[in-house]
Amino acid sequence: MFNIFKKKKYVDIYSPINGILLKIEDVPDPVFSQKMVGDGVALEPTEGIVYSPVNGTLVQLFPTKHALGIKTEEGLEILIHIGMDTVEMKGNGFESFALEGEKVKIGDKLLKFDMELVKKEHPLTSPIIITNMDIVDKIVKESDGEEAKAGKTKIMRVYLK
Repeated sequence: MFNIFKKKKYVDIYSPINGILLKIEDVPDPVFSQKMVGDGVALEPTEGIVYSPVNGTLVQLFPTKHALGIKTEEGLEILIHIGMDTVEMKGNGFESFALEGEKVKIGDKLLKFDMELVKKEHPLTSPIIITNMDIVDKIVKESDGEEAKAGKTKIMRVYLK
């Protein structure tokens, strides 16, 4: 007997930050806007807190806390990068609430960042990128310009191969 119930072939990604949804092509850094590290969307934050956009495992927390990586239960790898060139801040203004290897659920608080401090020297635009595009069939993105609520607003549905 064949199993007619197939494993889910897509992952819904929710907004990790309260903010305004932007096209990845509008990010002011060619590494992201030209999709060199992967495809996705960006957010213009209205609050300095990052929540988990998926259920999965925190697989990477940069020492400077300006970026983190989450791997979903389905194997999708997501990079959340706070602001542009914020690695230069050397962790100043960033605080983490989760550890590498920790299981996370949609809406779990992961990071806090000082928006005013970041804004003084860097754009706040924050990409949310799928980094292992080799397992992706297609991405359906929500409309840019929309207000996104962290943990509540779906920003992408990623279909897996």
